[in-house]
Amino acid sequence: MFLHLGKDYVIPLEDIICIIDHKSLKSKDTREFFNIAEEEGFIENITDKKIKSYIITEKTYIDKKSSSKIRKSIIYCSNISSTTLNKRAGLLK
Repeated sequence: MFLHLGKDYVIPLEDIICIIDHKSLKSKDTREFFNIAEEEGFIENITDKKIKSYIITEKTYIDKKSSSKIRKSIIYCSNISSTTLNKRAGLLK
């Protein structure tokens, strides 16, 4: 199954590590994590509106040359609330 994050972004449910609310950035450790992620280029802002949630994902690829596994992490910033995204994903009932 897939999850629509907003605009034209749809990702496989199996790639999702967690969906967190924007209010969780009040924690010093969480802010530090996001600052490092932004510096390293892992954050992809998919909205022009106020950010309401963050979707942390990881995709595993197979390198064609070496046949080794490559993991790519992306944190999507969405204007859809974490509660709505969790309901869409079937994580909340």
